Amino acid sequence: MVKPDPKTLDSQLSGRLQTLMLLRVIFLSLFFGASIFIQFRETRAYFGHIQTFHYLLAAVVYFVTFIYVILLKFSKKFTLQAYLQLLFDTLFITAVIYSTGGIESLFSSFYFLAIIYGSIMLYRRGGMIVASTSSILYGTLLDLHYYGVIHPLGSRLSYPEQYRSGYLLYIILVNIIAFYVVAFLSSYVSEQARRSSVELKAKQIDFDKLEILNESIINSITSGLIALDDQDRIALFNPAAEEMLGRSGHDVSGMKIEEALPFIRPYLSQGCEPREPGPWKPPPLIDLPYSRPDGNRMYLRLSISPLMSSLGQQRGRILIFQDMTEMKRIEEEMKKVEGLAMMGKLAAGIAHEIRNPMASISGSIQLLKNGLGEDDDVNRRLMDIISREINRLNHLVNDFLIFARPSKPCLQEFDLNQLIVESLELFKNSQHLSDKIHIVTEFQKPLRLTSDPEQLKQILWNLFLNASEAMPDGGSLHIKTEVIGDASQIDRKKVILTVRDTGKGFDQRALENLFTPFFTTKEGGSGLGLAIVKGLVEGLEGEASGSNHPQGGAQISISLPLDPSVTLQAESA
Repeated sequence: MVKPDPKTLDSQLSGRLQTLMLLRVIFLSLFFGASIFIQFRETRAYFGHIQTFHYLLAAVVYFVTFIYVILLKFSKKFTLQAYLQLLFDTLFITAVIYSTGGIESLFSSFYFLAIIYGSIMLYRRGGMIVASTSSILYGTLLDLHYYGVIHPLGSRLSYPEQYRSGYLLYIILVNIIAFYVVAFLSSYVSEQARRSSVELKAKQIDFDKLEILNESIINSITSGLIALDDQDRIALFNPAAEEMLGRSGHDVSGMKIEEALPFIRPYLSQGCEPREPGPWKPPPLIDLPYSRPDGNRMYLRLSISPLMSSLGQQRGRILIFQDMTEMKRIEEEMKKVEGLAMMGKLAAGIAHEIRNPMASISGSIQLLKNGLGEDDDVNRRLMDIISREINRLNHLVNDFLIFARPSKPCLQEFDLNQLIVESLELFKNSQHLSDKIHIVTEFQKPLRLTSDPEQLKQILWNLFLNASEAMPDGGSLHIKTEVIGDASQIDRKKVILTVRDTGKGFDQRALENLFTPFFTTKEGGSGLGLAIVKGLVEGLEGEASGSNHPQGGAQISISLPLDPSVTLQAESA
């Protein structure tokens, strides 16, 4: 059972006390005003004790009401004030009965008003307490009058003992029974009203929560939602639909859907079919292009389903939109990737088959060259050219096979800085490094890395070669290593390897196609160097990026996990 809120009860009781005070003043004014008017019309010049007592009683009631107003303003003990006011009302009614004849008074029914209002304000307990107080005061007043202890004003009997005791007892019992019956009935109605009010308020709270939850869900879903009534007028247009369709829900509310969104008109008939008995089937999906008011083109997926009432009658339709623009782009990219993968497999197979004839041709040329005489200088030069070009083709095929068929990494722990130093020594002893190029290293020590050292050597060789070719007139080759990430979590630590030259840097076209296979800006270049680097780095669970350095020149940054096995375990967990 839901319990009433104490603050709400105090607020209700305060309002009822104010109403009681107002009704008391109105009732008193009407009652005594009518009494004085009637007596004046009958006697014309009667100013006896009753008239004086009436004035005094009215003054007391007005004064006490003034005290009530002050107490109500400065005291929050509303229940205590209610009991005091009801007790005073029973005393006031007893005084009225005393002043109008005691046993002969016709105003004992005034107690019913106090009992009823006691039940309204304080429910069953209040009604019973007022009924009990009224019974005690009324019975005591009649007994004292009967035995001559008091002489009520306005009584026309000189000897009230002339009443039979049985009749007096009958009057008292009938009134007491009536008091309690009225208290029970009025309190029963009041209790029922209170219980209904509490339950209604609880239901209202639940309804408000449900409405807030429903509104929050509708406003939070990422799918566009439009609800139509039975006249195809827009009744609901959630924020996702506003964002997706570029229309304001306030502007389209109440409009025909054909007027607000004309592109939906051809598909509306698909949401009119009544639901067939049997297992539930999802509504068909409709893929359609859409041009937003701002000019952006989107691809939407639309589903239309009937909006059914609890009685199974169709009250409208529900339109749900999903933005498939990114999915469409990914599908197009996947098609391109699949096509490139197929072409890559075909090209790799062709390259593999080319290697054998090239080896045979190279061997045959070498034999022919060895068989030439000393006088055959022209033929010897031609054969040198053929051998050089065959070696170039062989190098290109090897690079392509590395790019198309990268080998599986063989992970082991090693010192990355030492590996770089060894690779630099090999590069210095080759014909690719000019004496005009100065090498600058900036290593973070120690730096132990778990990766494939052979593939890293291939990566470093390609980066050193590109950097040296970018500085034909000399310059500086900078190599930097550092570790970044949270030191307490090894799976988030990464090694950053940066190779920078001081050449001209990348132009805009080169930056856009930096790792694209067969793209090159160098004369005679294969365009596979950086593509191989990117493929090898991604095979090692890393990332490769390129940019122009603020101080001039180009730089390639390689990010590698400190331990790929830990990273993979963390991702799977």
